[in-house]
Amino acid sequence: MMILESLRRQPAHGYALVQHIQQRSNNLLQVEEGSLYPALQRLLKTKMVKAAWTVSPSTNRRVRVYEITRTGLRHLEREISRFDRMLEGIQMVLGPERRIASS
Repeated sequence: MMILESLRRQPAHGYALVQHIQQRSNNLLQVEEGSLYPALQRLLKTKMVKAAWTVSPSTNRRVRVYEITRTGLRHLEREISRFDRMLEGIQMVLGPERRIASS
């Protein structure tokens, strides 16, 4: 979900995705390249993202830029909806007592 959400905002190469997720989470989430690139390959295989090679203007190196597809957008919306429902259920189980106790 985090990769697709990041790509919904704008196409990006792998390192930029790592940086974006880390920054957006206030450094709470660290995405290792060892898990990012296999995830991107799975997303490519399932046609949720597409990729093209280009040259980075900042480093003058070849980078693979990923972009979310319509299939990826639909999948992301479904996953966000499922996540929201799961989070709502967790909050119900934890109950209002937890919110009062932490106040």
